[in-house]
Amino acid sequence: MSASPSVSYSITVRLEAPSYGNAVSGITRAVEDAGGVVTGLDVSGSSRDRLRVDVTIAASSEEHSKAITEELSKIEGVEVGKVSDRTFLMHLGGKIEMSSKVALRNRDELSMAYTPGVARVSLALAENPEDARRLTIKRNTVAVVTDGSAVLGLGNIGPIAALPVMEGKAALFKQFAGVDAWPLCLDTQDTEEIIKVVKAIAPGFAGINLEDISAPRCFEIERRLRQELDIPVFHDDQHGTAIVVLAALTNALKVVGKKLEDVRIVGSGAGAAGTAILKLLIAAGATDITVADYHGVVHVGRADVNGGDGDGELRWVADHTNPGNLTGTLREALAGADVFIGVSAPRILTGEDIATMAPGAIVFALANPEPEVDPDDALAHAAVVATGRSDYPNQINNVLAFPGVFRGLIDAQSNTITSEVLVAAARAIASTVGDGDLNPSYIVPSVFHKDLAKTVSEAVVAAVKGDPAE
Repeated sequence: MSASPSVSYSITVRLEAPSYGNAVSGITRAVEDAGGVVTGLDVSGSSRDRLRVDVTIAASSEEHSKAITEELSKIEGVEVGKVSDRTFLMHLGGKIEMSSKVALRNRDELSMAYTPGVARVSLALAENPEDARRLTIKRNTVAVVTDGSAVLGLGNIGPIAALPVMEGKAALFKQFAGVDAWPLCLDTQDTEEIIKVVKAIAPGFAGINLEDISAPRCFEIERRLRQELDIPVFHDDQHGTAIVVLAALTNALKVVGKKLEDVRIVGSGAGAAGTAILKLLIAAGATDITVADYHGVVHVGRADVNGGDGDGELRWVADHTNPGNLTGTLREALAGADVFIGVSAPRILTGEDIATMAPGAIVFALANPEPEVDPDDALAHAAVVATGRSDYPNQINNVLAFPGVFRGLIDAQSNTITSEVLVAAARAIASTVGDGDLNPSYIVPSVFHKDLAKTVSEAVVAAVKGDPAE
């Protein structure tokens, strides 16, 4: 699949060009001929015979950006100056900061915010620790914790390289739900040490968002922390993905006129996301799911399922899926299926494979940046297609879920997360797309939908209180 120009590879090139003739139009034409897209053109300086022009260009890769710049340098009379990568510019100095909510304009205010007045508050908390939610940042603060072992699709790149991603996560928490989040990138990938560190920092937070921790360690870390902490622990790569998949599937099934309890679902991927999706679909009422990984269809007779490798999650998958006792390959299992959900690897299926599915097929190919099947090839045979990409309709994006989920957990002062909460969040996301707006290319709302986080948080609060909305 050839990549399309994207704002992720956006550059601004400063050019000196003649002020006469068709120099400016020649610049635009050169960019387009090189496969780029001009998204902005500003004249930032002028003299009698020269113009200084800042051209903003969307490219498809860093190499493509360099190639476009090279073509611009070949235009007669044009001189290339500074080239700025807009994505890197956005990250200069980091994307988040701490700011004070109280004024510190004089000695009195300083004395109340800090010494000696703050000592009274500390003594009150020593006597009544439960007041921390009322008197400290704990009431609205989430720790975004990673070890850098499974960052985006980049793999084990470590804590320093993970920091920009965690900063972005914190910015999304604040932007969409008013939650103050802080990135904590841990310089260890030892399961016990991670658990120990998170337990040690937990008193200052209302919730823990685990992020980009590789499987199978992520399962044990989350399980133990949920057992040992009195605040909610949420592994977004598992549960955020699962919530949005269930929301999208809820609406996709409406589009094709099928019900969750009646459809046959085939999944690709039995890692963290795949297992969480499976568990949530079962909790929501799905009854016929078959999962495949790189060894083929998961079934109770498979050697690695019954072996001594200690992968309890894979055994759980085998015990709770594949009611038809299928064996063989993903392609073989896909024939006649109503739904495909992929969270695995790129280009493992073709349009011809999708053609073997049942009429009104639903395809969620979520591997990033290249899906399990080319979306255009899938659309030739499926009724509804979703991906994890922003350049196709129906993007399955975790930001639809986690801000509202944590807003609700914090507002409800929850100390745990149940499957009922996750299902309620998914149904809330689905509900923001009205029946009159629903169509094969619009099954999930925009991340900028004005009521999204509020709708999700209210549903989460109701579920925590045991009164989920119908």
